[in-house]
Amino acid sequence: MAGGEGPRKGDGAGGRFARRRARHRSTMELEAHATRERTGEAEPSAMLDIRDLHIHFPTDDGLVKAVDGMSFTLERGRTLGIVGESGSGKSVTSLGILGLYHRGNAQISGKIYLDGEDIVAADQARVRELRGSKMAMIFQDPLSSLHPYYTVGNQIAEAYLIHNKVSRKAARAHAVDLLKRVGIPQAASRVDDYPHQFSGGMRQRAMIAMALSCDPELLIADEPTTALDVTVQAQILDLISDLQQEYGSAVIMITHDLGVVAELADDILVMYAGSTAAVRTPSPIPGTRTRGGSSAPCRGSTGPAWSGCCPSAVPRPA
Repeated sequence: MAGGEGPRKGDGAGGRFARRRARHRSTMELEAHATRERTGEAEPSAMLDIRDLHIHFPTDDGLVKAVDGMSFTLERGRTLGIVGESGSGKSVTSLGILGLYHRGNAQISGKIYLDGEDIVAADQARVRELRGSKMAMIFQDPLSSLHPYYTVGNQIAEAYLIHNKVSRKAARAHAVDLLKRVGIPQAASRVDDYPHQFSGGMRQRAMIAMALSCDPELLIADEPTTALDVTVQAQILDLISDLQQEYGSAVIMITHDLGVVAELADDILVMYAGSTAAVRTPSPIPGTRTRGGSSAPCRGSTGPAWSGCCPSAVPRPA
């Protein structure tokens, strides 16, 4: 057709909508590039580039500054360990990267670049496209994260069905293959089991399979070994490490255990009161046990000194 793009054979409303979204994304990327040139902001070069991230929550008691000025980068194939005491903002940061906060309940500012695309500025439809396919998360408590009314196989296959045009039969076969890959015995029959029929370690393996269902380039593991015994903990950590080498993913490991990050992480980011206290390189002392809750020291750049408990993110009344 003259003056425009004619209808394509076999093209339906879904195809036209996908092309409009692609053009919209291209326009947004050009506008973001022009803004960076105008403001003199450097182009993002790392796979994940977070700049001056703030996540605040308005409450009746005041504005909770859960994350207050976070900045870090992460390259493909590397592991970043994020440590810090409870309430320092570790999980809030990870949920912000995945875009899991509703803008009506949270005030988010700063930049989160994933392969050069700003997630903070992207619309919710685009973030949903990226979540699961390009970035995924292993949540802290698999028993509460898995839906009790659906089988484990259905929950693993769901994301694969959403992001790939495949049949339910193919998605089920993919779920069985993933369960085998993460070490679930008799995966062909266990795929139809419910979460309560799995042990704690098996549920965590199922969560890893769910996160890896679409081969994400960024994997966030939020305390993946919580409440697991030492033997199962070692198996889970070895599994994450092996799968990272297989997929070439970037991994963020969130934990309280310095021994875990000393063994697995390429770099360690220490969080305190919603911001970065230090970024260091792990350097375990020879002979120090690094599995099962013991700590290994971190050496590198010295951050600000602090003492006592993490201060409240809610401001005290005047």
